[in-house]
Amino acid sequence: MLSPTQILDQYYLEARRDLLEIAALLDRYDAARLRDGADDGNHVQRDILRRALTHLADSETPSGERTSTLLELFAET
Repeated sequence: MLSPTQILDQYYLEARRDLLEIAALLDRYDAARLRDGADDGNHVQRDILRRALTHLADSETPSGERTSTLLELFAET
């Protein structure tokens, strides 16, 4: 079993890459909305991603519940 430090050491770069990928997706989405000058009104998936990020950033989230909460959020789509 890995220690907390070992877990961060082993998975930090992968997590950082994934967060950068999400940031890039949201940047592309925003750029497309600005470019097209239209708002299609269907933002369910974007809103779920933002809710997921907010949930992950919430320090009050009980340990061990992050994954199950995200799975429930993603089941909404």
